[in-house]
Amino acid sequence: MSRLCCPAQAFALLNTTSKVTNIARCRLKLAAQPWRAFSVSTNRRQILDVSTLSNRIVPHYQQTKTASLLALHWPEPPRNILLMPKLHAPHVTVSAVEFAKHIHNNYPGLNLVFESHIAHTIHKDLPFPIYSAAPADATALYADKIDLVTTMGGDGTILRAASLFSSHFGVPPILAFSMGTLGFLGEWKFDEYKRAFRECYMSGCSVSTEDLGDPHTRTATTRAIDGLPDPEGWDSVRGNGKCMGLNRTSKILLRNRLRVGIYDSEGRNINEHILPTSTAEPSLGLEGEPVFTAQSSTAGAAGGRGGNSPYLHAINEVSIDRGSHPHLAIIDIFVNGHFLTEAVADGILISTPTGSTAYSLSAGGSIVHPLVKSLLITPISPRSLSFRPLVLPLHTKVVLRLSKRNRGRELPVSIDGKRRLGVTIGMEVRVEGEKLERTEDGWKGGVPCVIRASNKNDSEGFGEDDDSWVGGLNGLLKFNYPFGSGS
Repeated sequence: MSRLCCPAQAFALLNTTSKVTNIARCRLKLAAQPWRAFSVSTNRRQILDVSTLSNRIVPHYQQTKTASLLALHWPEPPRNILLMPKLHAPHVTVSAVEFAKHIHNNYPGLNLVFESHIAHTIHKDLPFPIYSAAPADATALYADKIDLVTTMGGDGTILRAASLFSSHFGVPPILAFSMGTLGFLGEWKFDEYKRAFRECYMSGCSVSTEDLGDPHTRTATTRAIDGLPDPEGWDSVRGNGKCMGLNRTSKILLRNRLRVGIYDSEGRNINEHILPTSTAEPSLGLEGEPVFTAQSSTAGAAGGRGGNSPYLHAINEVSIDRGSHPHLAIIDIFVNGHFLTEAVADGILISTPTGSTAYSLSAGGSIVHPLVKSLLITPISPRSLSFRPLVLPLHTKVVLRLSKRNRGRELPVSIDGKRRLGVTIGMEVRVEGEKLERTEDGWKGGVPCVIRASNKNDSEGFGEDDDSWVGGLNGLLKFNYPFGSGS
């Protein structure tokens, strides 16, 4: 016989049953919903897709009194910043988080972009959304969307940044912090990041219109002078919103690149078959790869604002070597259509002035100032001691063709150490210096690097060109370092 209960007990039992039923319904409802990545703790910690960002702002580069370094002028404040910390360096990752928080807190409206594998690691430490792109779409999207690149690492990190734009004419300015092993190309120490980023970000705002020739810059300057509201522009910078003027613009060094084309025995360009080796977007085998909250876009793949190029570009060098084969490579070298020599060596390097202090220097090549528009041909351990390194004009067309005496071997070709392809007899590697073209939208070609201003009072302005380069030779490469001296 069932036990009877009073009305109060019956109401309490009914209320408890209803709560259990509601909880069960909520659990079933949540289980039926699709899983969303990066929304475990808060909706602010997200990885958004770069394709949703506005198109790239192309800066204006104005000639300075030295006619060698350029002055950086933004027609409007940059918005999309790509941060590239050194890979596999936890202390640099910590610094990247610090830097990202500083930018977010002091420069409202800026969008921070990371490579996908970095974003996957770093987003949980940032209480605001960041942006990234799937590796397959990264190069096209970054060329179309990124206004400024900031690297934190050594020369390899700068090389990795440049490789993201190796198939495009337009490269955003690169602000490099030296946090790696050598840092010959890095201009700034990381403890100066607040000053360095401010100078680069504010460069060119509120400059006299008569000093500028670019119509986009004049429009932005007029807006700033007239005091029109710009809540997401230069006026929104917290604590230091005043513009710096013409004399405080960041200086830009346009580093020349090489244009590289690889052709099969029938003369067809096969650059699309070149495989990445140490790529900018390595597959790290992580579980739960980033899932973006918007669909990927291929904007810019057909040309876009990034200017898709039929060539691949190298900021350091192109190399062809014997690889793992025991026999020396035999390579025919042609210069501007004329046969130069049959090189018998471990390999051949064609380098830029920037690359002259890299692989080419180790192989015995000359050191060339980055402002000298040239390319270098450097043999790697040649059999003939009479084959010496050559320095040629930048517009020289060099062709490397595998000799028939190579015994049918396949020799590896490497472009900046980032892309690699095997070439056989009858194939050609065609190399020439990239042309720097000045258009209505600014300069096309080269890699614009933000240079640290000289501390010297040089009325002629020559010191600012050589200050960091000479310092790098003396301090980092130990140029003409005396024997027996202490470290």
